[in-house]
Amino acid sequence: MDASASPRLERERHLLFLEMMAVGLPKEYETQEINRLTLAYFAISGLSILDALDRVDKDQVANWVLSFQAHPRMVADLDSGEFYGFCGSRTSQFSTSICEVSKQNCSHLASTYCALAILKMIGYNLSNINPESILISMRNLQQPDGSFMPIHFGAETDLRFVYCAAAICSMLNNWTGMNKEKAKDYIVKCQSYDGGFGLVPGSESHGGATYCGVAALQLMGFIGADIFSKQAQSAVIDMPLLVDWSLKRQSFDGGIQGRCNKPSDTCYAFWVGGVLKMLGVYEFIDKDALRDFILSCQSKYGGFTKFPENMLPDLYHSYYSFAALSLLGEPGLRPLCVELGITASDDGHGKRGSSPEAAFFSC
Repeated sequence: MDASASPRLERERHLLFLEMMAVGLPKEYETQEINRLTLAYFAISGLSILDALDRVDKDQVANWVLSFQAHPRMVADLDSGEFYGFCGSRTSQFSTSICEVSKQNCSHLASTYCALAILKMIGYNLSNINPESILISMRNLQQPDGSFMPIHFGAETDLRFVYCAAAICSMLNNWTGMNKEKAKDYIVKCQSYDGGFGLVPGSESHGGATYCGVAALQLMGFIGADIFSKQAQSAVIDMPLLVDWSLKRQSFDGGIQGRCNKPSDTCYAFWVGGVLKMLGVYEFIDKDALRDFILSCQSKYGGFTKFPENMLPDLYHSYYSFAALSLLGEPGLRPLCVELGITASDDGHGKRGSSPEAAFFSC
């Protein structure tokens, strides 16, 4: 390929977009207020991939994130069945009465994952957040079949939240928050006949669900990064079928689809690309074609769109486009710890996933 004709990543434009999103969201995001912490994760993590965290006040970010943590009033509360993690937004911390703090604990697994990921990226010492209260109460969310509810009342269970629980334990370097064997058994049941994973047992294979299943298994130590090893040949999942399904998700336009017979979408360049990276078969995709597809979704306003024909960028697809470009080795971007979905730390954690050898899914 002629390098001069290759599309270019508009770094400064993207930085301005992410800085704007980190400070204040446009009115179109009003309906996502309950997911404010998740949106912050997309913005901060995007800046981290672009190696530009110097553009935010890390102490201010840390204090803001920590303000969403729910704390038990006493040790006995940890056995009440409630989860003491992080709430998703300020509104989830208040009742319908003005300025009255809610007695309803709305801590959520996805929000807790995002909070810990942000804190880890900005270098905050996670031992300062009372991780025991998170881990002890998180056990209350695991169901008899090994799945997890994201919140302690009235919620669905699926692979997204098994992944969140595994990532939380990994980031806290403490696995007392879940029964890994039960979680593994649930994940294995979610592998479909075609090799991919559905969000629940018996459901259609999906790129995001497949990432969650594979990343959780790798974080828990049930599968390794080398699918050609003897260990992989006796893996808990059907590895050859998984690789076949994942490789077939690259479409004729160079992009990656999340499900069979669906259009290519920038976010799946990370979800499915990350699976291939973790399994050590990323080299088998057409990386030049994938890069061209992603950059065809680059917005003139900064950020990325879902499809090439879209005009306005959104924070979700922007972040996962940056993450996918990092997997591709785009110059100037930091490598990822693929299993955790954050930039690799200087101590080498995540080196396996970042090696070339080696709302969640609304699309």
